[in-house]
Amino acid sequence: MRFGKIAKQTAAAALAVTFLLGGTGHVSAKPSDYFGKNKTYGISHITRYDMSKIPNQQDNERFQVPEFDESTIENLPSAVGKDKDGKEIDLDVWDSWPLQNADGTVGDYKGYNIVFALAGDPKVGSDTFIYLFYQKKGDTSIDSWKNAGRVFQSDDHLKTNDPILKDQAEEWSGSATLTRGGKVRLFYTNRHPWNEDKKLYGKQTLTTAQINLSQPDADTLKIDGIEDLKSIFDGDGKYYQTVDQFVAGDKSMDNHTFRDPHYVEDKGRKYLVFEANTGTKVGYQGEDQFNNRAYYGGGLRYFQKERKALLESPKKNLATLANGALGIIELNDDYTLKKVMKPLIASNTVTDEIERANIFKMNGKWYLFTDSRGAKMTIDGIGDKDVYMLGYVSNSLTGTYHPLNGSGLVLQMGLDTDDITWTYSHFAVPQKRGNKVVITSYMTNRGTFDDQHSTFAPSFLVKLQGSRSSVEPNSILDQGQLTID
Repeated sequence: MRFGKIAKQTAAAALAVTFLLGGTGHVSAKPSDYFGKNKTYGISHITRYDMSKIPNQQDNERFQVPEFDESTIENLPSAVGKDKDGKEIDLDVWDSWPLQNADGTVGDYKGYNIVFALAGDPKVGSDTFIYLFYQKKGDTSIDSWKNAGRVFQSDDHLKTNDPILKDQAEEWSGSATLTRGGKVRLFYTNRHPWNEDKKLYGKQTLTTAQINLSQPDADTLKIDGIEDLKSIFDGDGKYYQTVDQFVAGDKSMDNHTFRDPHYVEDKGRKYLVFEANTGTKVGYQGEDQFNNRAYYGGGLRYFQKERKALLESPKKNLATLANGALGIIELNDDYTLKKVMKPLIASNTVTDEIERANIFKMNGKWYLFTDSRGAKMTIDGIGDKDVYMLGYVSNSLTGTYHPLNGSGLVLQMGLDTDDITWTYSHFAVPQKRGNKVVITSYMTNRGTFDDQHSTFAPSFLVKLQGSRSSVEPNSILDQGQLTID
């Protein structure tokens, strides 16, 4: 028995070597004879087989983002700011996230809902900063949202002794939690500028601060400054790609991501889940990815056929660099880094970008969501216009995660980007009771129209039932609505 097992392993190795050498060895082999390796690195994977099911699913109404009546869509009235010359302007408002309790439900701050959102000058693409909007509990209309202004003063990042923060150029997405002590703790992404002369390459860093608020009167919240502004984590190279690894590689095609920190607690412990790319210890980018069956799924025959097709595909180079991941770290009680952990899930060969990490526990199951764009994917049948929310379910925070609906598909939207009702950054907000989540997003692509800005999209409902999800029929809510409780 032992000799037979060794003989099979030797034959398989010989075939593998022959195929990799292009048939120059002593044993001839066809591509269909290649067995590859099957290494999971102890993490879950968004496989090519699962993703290949999506084109046949996505037209089902269970997964379609509802159609919205263009004539009813309003710019967020309170989204007013100033341009670089101090002139008052209407702002674009895109990625947003609510102040949440530790379990993901919407927090109650002195009778208010609070939403943090990226906003900026519609005519300046690099104008990206975090604003705070608030509305009284019970109100749902878009007119009920008030604007407390920018969260950070323009020089807040310069007042710290943090060497990473001193070069901050923009504030990108994150999350916020209402602490047990009633404080507002924000997590966001500090992004550096791109300036090769100064050796700055758009580095992204998970960052946090406490946001101090006051209530001057019964109808107003005011930002009274911030404290404890500090960097948390920017990658380790082993589990998560660093900007230095990115710079050393193919900067012209690679898409380095390290952003969207999402706060969650489990059994009293604090964690951040975030968008990243895999590091060298958990399956890095490169052509060796094509030889790992764990990235394909679907069995040996599927691997052999799909690998051959991928090697001949016009998206081969894109797949070579594709190693998107949703990572996780544990935090100390003071929100500093405690432990770097393996990614929860990775998308090697599939896509380099899985955004807006979102995770919560509902009815005994952990649900993990991410947004992604078809233009960055390498799966046949998925078009460049398609945008998706993907979802995964597990019995524990750290996995194993399995795709919802057999493929991971939760939402699909395929409108042209110049359609006013185009939406993205879909975000699932768990409710205090039941099995439905409110889906928020933003509507209208930035800079497309003179009079229509990026704004809160109408919310709607998705039902979660174990490993299945479905859009609730006739469930369209007000623009920006967070709860149905």
